[in-house]
Amino acid sequence: MQPPASANQGNPRVPINQRPPVYPGGQPPAAASSETRPDPICVLETQKGVIMIRLFRKQAPKTVAAFMEMVQTGFYNGLTFHRVEPGFVIQGGCPNGDGSGLYSDPKTGKPKMLPLETTTQLSHNAPGVVAMARFPKNPNSASCQFYITLQPQPRLDHQYSIFGGVINGLDVVQRIQKGDKILSVSLREQ
Repeated sequence: MQPPASANQGNPRVPINQRPPVYPGGQPPAAASSETRPDPICVLETQKGVIMIRLFRKQAPKTVAAFMEMVQTGFYNGLTFHRVEPGFVIQGGCPNGDGSGLYSDPKTGKPKMLPLETTTQLSHNAPGVVAMARFPKNPNSASCQFYITLQPQPRLDHQYSIFGGVINGLDVVQRIQKGDKILSVSLREQ
């Protein structure tokens, strides 16, 4: 005896790759959404040591997706921290090494800009806040450069897209000097 066939499952004229799938219990498994998946971890290896950053996928989905894409293509590997402002921020990720560079979309060759993403859930309330740098007069001009706060910077709240926080290596952040290299950047899912 065989179990009853669902629509087209038992019809030999319908190719198997065009038949609807059969799921245990009749329903497909629930896909993990960005709402339920744990936040990814960015591992930033520098000349001074390793910085681990939790990426806030739920609060800044577009920024996190763009950052992860750049990490996965190796964009940040070998770049430098071109700006160090004691008591304020360290900044890196500029392909020109001077704060003027943008990320060009590999498919179009055009600069890729990100919209400003802010939320009341995130603020520059501590050392180790990670956000996208941008041009001063255009809130939607973030591209590839990011900064990490050295102290709380509440005056930056709601002006820059916060997309992560240092969870390990804040001592490394504090030791970064202008010109220090980003050796490699990788991602881990928790």
